[in-house]
Amino acid sequence: MSLRLSTVTLPYLRWHEGGRAAWQRAEQLGFHTAFTYDHLSWRTFRDGPWFGAVPTLTAAAAATEQLRLGTLVTSVKPFSPIAA
Repeated sequence: MSLRLSTVTLPYLRWHEGGRAAWQRAEQLGFHTAFTYDHLSWRTFRDGPWFGAVPTLTAAAAATEQLRLGTLVTSVKPFSPIAA
């Protein structure tokens, strides 16, 4: 049996300002899985950018080769086509 380690990458970095590098670094470090949260904000990052989990994971999948990806929490958010 082998030990598999996972990590959490918060989606607050713009892709060209370190977001892509964070996911690639997780893969380089040998993590088996990298997760992100699907919250509207996160504590100290409340006043800065915070990106959606699904687009973030899609971009991470394109930037990595073997890293498994997922969400730790997926929020059920009401979306109204009228308000969009």
